[in-house]
Amino acid sequence: MLICLAAICLIFDLFGSFVCCISAVVLHESGHLAAMSIFGYKPESINISLFEIKISDSKRLQKSFTENILIIFSGPFANFICFILFYLLYLSVNEYFFSFAAANLSVGLFNLLPVISLDGGQLLYIILSRFVSDSAAEKTVGVITFVSIFPLAALGFLLLLESKYNFSLLFVCVYLVFSLVCKSNRYY
Repeated sequence: MLICLAAICLIFDLFGSFVCCISAVVLHESGHLAAMSIFGYKPESINISLFEIKISDSKRLQKSFTENILIIFSGPFANFICFILFYLLYLSVNEYFFSFAAANLSVGLFNLLPVISLDGGQLLYIILSRFVSDSAAEKTVGVITFVSIFPLAALGFLLLLESKYNFSLLFVCVYLVFSLVCKSNRYY
């Protein structure tokens, strides 16, 4: 996720906004942690790597459907709340806050993509597994992941052709496909 975020910054030539993006990622993960805390769960570990911040929680199976939905959605929700706050500050105080607003909106929306390794894919899996078997839900989300990545990859290719140097969105898509192929993502 961190590499994806850096790539998004490069897409829009906002390398100076990288700190804003890192802040948005930290706020995103804090949203998950806050929701876990509200429901009385503690993460087993928090791992920070070049590619992602990963909260390990083996008790996901023990949580109710509603708790899982709220915990997973709380990350993007935290970004959307911060987007609104920073956008209002941008409108009323200073244009400096626009980068923070844009970063939070981008992180929130990106994480809601229906891709297995992102919150949107996990939400989709939880919802589908309520109506179909776990293996059918996993296969369905896998197909939807590939269908979702294809337009992003096409847009990344167009961006590369148009800019002649900006391959960042294409890199994000390669990362997401690699994540899917390697099954580094986990279902419950």
